[in-house]
Amino acid sequence: MSEAAPAEPPIRDAATVLLMRQGPGGPSILMGQRGAGAAFMPNKYVFPGGAVDPGDAGVPLASALGPRCLARLDAAARPGIGAALAAAAIRELWEETGLALGVPGAWPGAPSGARPAGVPADWQGFAATGLRPAAHPLTFVFRAITPPGRPRRFDARFFIADVAHVAGDPDDFSRAADELSHLHWVPLAGARRLNLPFITEVVLAEVGALLSRGGVPEAVPFFDNSGPLPAFRRLT
Repeated sequence: MSEAAPAEPPIRDAATVLLMRQGPGGPSILMGQRGAGAAFMPNKYVFPGGAVDPGDAGVPLASALGPRCLARLDAAARPGIGAALAAAAIRELWEETGLALGVPGAWPGAPSGARPAGVPADWQGFAATGLRPAAHPLTFVFRAITPPGRPRRFDARFFIADVAHVAGDPDDFSRAADELSHLHWVPLAGARRLNLPFITEVVLAEVGALLSRGGVPEAVPFFDNSGPLPAFRRLT
């Protein structure tokens, strides 16, 4: 009797941030390396990012994503997912790099600078900085669903943000968790020489082309591996 094929893991919503800064030699991007023992993409250089947590949908953003980004995100998945993805992107950037996309302000239910009750556990550190997460710096530029056969699968949305919107020193990673090592700014022109996942190479190529056109996407590339056959589409 043949053994049944193992069940595919569920596809989880996820968000990733391509934090960019301009230098004398051109744009650079913040990347880090996943550990050798990581279950997903070990040893690979990646952008900060991860799965959406249940508490992300209710996080009180100080500012929203742009209407075009929200429309693309919500229309391509389900209404309301855009705000949760933006919050997840900001939280993952904070957790993995210690950098905050936020503006000064009190969270609902607390005076300025205080830690309000009811903040999700994984947002407590961010709230303690006296900042509220701001989504307006994020631009939705890419979407990809992990192919079948992987130990984990994600429906990942990639966002670009300019480092000018980071509160504090963009070279200070002292508050980062230990999920990513070797955090550093990588010149965009040389990033593809690193040990990268295939999809990261594709995103870098698309982002390079996008920046050469002014940085405003006319359509968002989408690698869709949700069905039996892979498909490439563009979200308009």
